[in-house]
Amino acid sequence: MAIEQDLTGLNILIIATHGFEQSELIEPRDQLSNAGATVHIASLEEGEIKGWDEDDWGDSVEVDKIVADVSVDDYDALVLPGGQINPDLLRVEDSVLDLIREFDSSGKVVAAICHAPWLLIEAEIVNGRKATSYKSIRTDLSNAGAEVVDETVVVDDNLITSRNPDDLDAFCAAIAETVLEGADA
Repeated sequence: MAIEQDLTGLNILIIATHGFEQSELIEPRDQLSNAGATVHIASLEEGEIKGWDEDDWGDSVEVDKIVADVSVDDYDALVLPGGQINPDLLRVEDSVLDLIREFDSSGKVVAAICHAPWLLIEAEIVNGRKATSYKSIRTDLSNAGAEVVDETVVVDDNLITSRNPDDLDAFCAAIAETVLEGADA
């Protein structure tokens, strides 16, 4: 499925590291790019990061930026792919958590899928907000104060969450719609 809106002129940042769920990075990157957005991938170091594809290592993607060099002012939205390894490695990195907090406090879209809400928990931005995630971390979300639901995609103001790769089309569509609403505001 393709995003129907024209995202030309909008800039989207994806933060990931080794072990990202391959479809959860590739699909948003491709759908948002194909709709006209400029999409950059940021990580902790230069070079390539290797994906996880279902039950084994997958493809690598080129890193465009280092997280420490990213300015929230340059982007309209932040996308956080899941996988178990990727968000677990990123949630101990202050530079990543600080950036997530900056995106959220600026009112810009923060979108997390699958296990990536672990990052939202560590950034302390889910308390009192409605969210979903992969089923194995819903208790973590609840314990962090989120109102947890089992829905394909949940939009709570600028925060977007989805459960798993099966939800990617709805997740990408919600990102596009919410980013455009913010750009129009």
